[in-house]
Amino acid sequence: MGEVIQILISGTSEEKIKTLESLSDTDNYEIIQKMIDCLDDDDIRVRGEAFSSLILNKNKITDWLIARLKDSRKNIRGFGSLVLANRNDTSAIDAIMDLVKDERSMVRSCALGALGHLKAKQAKDTVHKCILDDNIEVRKSALQAMIDLEEKISENEIIEISKEKDAELDQLIIKLKNGGPEGI
Repeated sequence: MGEVIQILISGTSEEKIKTLESLSDTDNYEIIQKMIDCLDDDDIRVRGEAFSSLILNKNKITDWLIARLKDSRKNIRGFGSLVLANRNDTSAIDAIMDLVKDERSMVRSCALGALGHLKAKQAKDTVHKCILDDNIEVRKSALQAMIDLEEKISENEIIEISKEKDAELDQLIIKLKNGGPEGI
């Protein structure tokens, strides 16, 4: 166990990836914490492998993941919310909703994506408040979440969003108007 933790802390990217590939069945608290830390690794490949291993883990790690949504690192907050969503951990919805108010736009965007993926109807008002966020990526995530939740927005909001002149936003508005994910 000590060797595994040491590799996850200071191994090469290749060592970390190889180790993470073998950890999707672990229920060891310390190892899970280091796997979550790898969501903030400098190497995107390591982050991706940590993400996959955490999603594939069938053990009861939800509470540990939820606790880490308060981490100081944006990648752990943001990617952690997406891990929970991909694990279909609906018990995490309230904690993910708190991230929609995060100071970091990346975290807000991930949280909105997670809420949409989880079909969190109880979050519709929270998601709706984000469609006019200052950050365009957050607005896109909020619109996609509204589509996933099969919710509507007002014509005035559509006009306001359309002022941005962004092709992706325009496509999301069309999907929203057409009533859902199949939209176009």
